[in-house]
Amino acid sequence: MDNPRLMSVPSAETPTASSPPWRDALKVYLEPATLRMLALGFSAGLPLLLVLGTLSFRLREAGIDRTTIGYLSWVGLAYGFKWVWAPLVDRLPLPPLTTLLGRRRGWLLLAQCVVIAGLIGMALNDPRLGLTPLIWCALLVAFGSATQDIALDAFRIESAETRKQAALAAAYQTGYRLAMIWAGAGVLWVAAWAEVTPAAAVTGAAAYQNGAWKTAYLVMAASMAVGVLTVLLSPEPVPRVLPKARNAAEWLRSVLVEPFADFIRRYRWQAALILSLIAIYRISDVVMGIMANPFYVDMGFTKDQVATVSKIYGVIMTLVGAFVGGVLSMRLGVMRVLMLGAVLSAASNLLFAWLASRGHDLRALIAVVSADNLAGGIASAAFIAYLSSLTNISYSATQYALFSSLMLLLPKFIAGYSGAFVDSYGYSTFFVATAMLGLPVLVLVALASRLTTTTRPADRQ
Repeated sequence: MDNPRLMSVPSAETPTASSPPWRDALKVYLEPATLRMLALGFSAGLPLLLVLGTLSFRLREAGIDRTTIGYLSWVGLAYGFKWVWAPLVDRLPLPPLTTLLGRRRGWLLLAQCVVIAGLIGMALNDPRLGLTPLIWCALLVAFGSATQDIALDAFRIESAETRKQAALAAAYQTGYRLAMIWAGAGVLWVAAWAEVTPAAAVTGAAAYQNGAWKTAYLVMAASMAVGVLTVLLSPEPVPRVLPKARNAAEWLRSVLVEPFADFIRRYRWQAALILSLIAIYRISDVVMGIMANPFYVDMGFTKDQVATVSKIYGVIMTLVGAFVGGVLSMRLGVMRVLMLGAVLSAASNLLFAWLASRGHDLRALIAVVSADNLAGGIASAAFIAYLSSLTNISYSATQYALFSSLMLLLPKFIAGYSGAFVDSYGYSTFFVATAMLGLPVLVLVALASRLTTTTRPADRQ
């Protein structure tokens, strides 16, 4: 019989009953499981910008119109619907990979190979000669990347006990953000280095050099070796003995229905509260983020200024925030840090409203972006630990995929109207409104904190 993780939301009222000393809380970052998550986080974060932000830059430089580029951003919807095939990743074996590596590592390796194949395809296709092949390769990367996320979330959750999940989440976030630097600024540096004629010396369509982008994307494909080697050298989490299905209908029920039914059975009426919190926790950040880059342009900041501030100050402060969030979650309890992250995320949007009144002020931009990313790092580390605590270890991949997909769907839908709102009311009002969207989050975190805590026997000390 399975040993499920039967737990509800960690209570904010009694987080210090078994809190480790500060020294022990910090030592967890040097443990092998945490270091593995750092490398695997890099592998998870690498593909995202290569099929979204970086690809948009490449397509625009190639002369593709902005409307088409906007439609192509729907490639990213693969991440929002990964829960659809998550049950298969959770339960379906992959002979011979499962035999050789185990179920989690087998799926991880397959997903990483799909990402590599897609990136190589994107490297070899010139968008000026036709977008269809490039789009299919981008979809392959997004699908492989979303599948890697599913398997990796399950691998992380099953690799350590509950009290260490915040540290693993922080390490994962750190690796993820480092990869985004490499896939964002790094790919541009490689493409610029590989240009036959510097782009600054030419204008218009002549500025696009597909050979340079080919080199850059091949380098990105090679960078996935970090994740591949980590998977090959990592131990498989202790395998669970899954009940054998008597027929196909029973197997489908265990794979597709049980993960969702289990969550409802464990939390009953509280499930609605928990799912509501998940659905809106990052709403302030996501809705505001859609208009961030247009705002920078309208304020007169150059691409170099925005890139430097966001990729250096922003990412560094995100890493600091992820580290602080992980340590505080272990020391003070996840729910208290979840509340802190919600407050900071909403408040940081008010700083953008202040920046809108300053105009072109580089120092103010550095301060606001740094504060915003610090808040985001703290909130993300606590939120990932919170989501991990909700899963039943028997269905960890499926349930976590459902949670992580749910947290984006409503915010992304609302964010689609952000441009129209700015056109009607201006940036300052928009940023204040997005901060106000965070008020219901505070109420839901407070209510969720009142739920009773129970942990699986293996986690009790």
